[in-house]
Amino acid sequence: MKPDGRRTGRDETEEERADRMWGELIQEVRVAQTGVQILFGFLLTVVFQQKYAALAHADQVIYIVTVVLGACATGALIGPVSLHRLVSGRRVKPQAVRIASRLTFVGLVLLLLTMTSSLLLILRVATHNGYVPYLVAGVVAWYLVCWYGLPLWVRRRHTRRIDG
Repeated sequence: MKPDGRRTGRDETEEERADRMWGELIQEVRVAQTGVQILFGFLLTVVFQQKYAALAHADQVIYIVTVVLGACATGALIGPVSLHRLVSGRRVKPQAVRIASRLTFVGLVLLLLTMTSSLLLILRVATHNGYVPYLVAGVVAWYLVCWYGLPLWVRRRHTRRIDG
């Protein structure tokens, strides 16, 4: 508490904090999981289209890399659910939250790469134009600002130091 009687933070135990953080993490993962699963499902159907065989070799390689990235992103973003299920009741929630958080971060990076390669493939096939890398770079820059730049700026600007 501050001298004027206002609270300076949450009054929670390590276990209560882990429970709260777990709930927040799972809500975040649900959003990312939905997106990656829809994208991955769509990617899996492409190879069965007649036009796939007519793709240039480079585009087929980009497709394969994209599918593998999508599979890895899906695994990383579903991983926290499996982790929770396998360690539930073992009194390791604080540790599980830290590991699940890292796994989610890896999943988001893999999702960024999946979306980037998907966009590259789609724009290459749709336009066959030299400006495609610039469009993709612009979108990736936007993702980086939204997903990492802005959150890191907010964290730096608005995190208060706790003076001991």
